[in-house]
Amino acid sequence: MTTRKVAMPRRSSTKQREPERDYSHRLLIDKLGVKPGQKIAVLGVEGAEFLTDLGARVPEYSQRKRPDGADLIFFSAGAVADLAQLSSLGRSIQKDGAIWVVYPKGQKNIREIDVIAAGKAAGLTDNKVCSFSVTHTALRFCIPVAKR
Repeated sequence: MTTRKVAMPRRSSTKQREPERDYSHRLLIDKLGVKPGQKIAVLGVEGAEFLTDLGARVPEYSQRKRPDGADLIFFSAGAVADLAQLSSLGRSIQKDGAIWVVYPKGQKNIREIDVIAAGKAAGLTDNKVCSFSVTHTALRFCIPVAKR
């Protein structure tokens, strides 16, 4: 009779990673990071549900006008040419502010790679993506930490 050694799995000394959080139940306004008292501008974004929720949370926000020192700017881009505004929008936010570029999903005239490239060309960093609606995606840009 032969005895065979069976290798036992090694125990890892590292902790197991927590399962990813489920954000599907959160409101869009929460996913976008909108907080009461923030200085917000909405430029061309027309989602009715979004605007209703935004008005409930931040009653005084700017539409069609860029305020200096904005905490958040929601900017609608329907074509690559619209993205040229990112550079000037970047100068309108606070150092820890952000620009959400809202653009159509599944279009050939404006793709995620175009939006990211335009943000980088404007000196911004993309750091979050969010499904804005069934038809649109939102990509968040901020000033890189090294430049704040």
